[in-house]
Amino acid sequence: MDLLVHFVDVFFTLLNLAILARVLLSWVRVSPYHPAVELLHRITEPILAPLRRVIPSIGMVDISPIIAMLLLQIIQQVLVAVIRGF
Repeated sequence: MDLLVHFVDVFFTLLNLAILARVLLSWVRVSPYHPAVELLHRITEPILAPLRRVIPSIGMVDISPIIAMLLLQIIQQVLVAVIRGF
């Protein structure tokens, strides 16, 4: 049981870090064809794309990563609570 909780925690933490890394990389000029950037896009785009369709940008600021990180944290907490049996 503890191993599953640990796996869920690590998985969601890594997803949040990938989104954060993508946001930070968007502030600097990095080739979109760099393997690390491509990997981040492949990992995070399935999470961010649906949110972008629903959440409008505020000016030139895309807030979908913030919403995604909050939703991932909520999902993580719910899953851990369900696994532990409340």
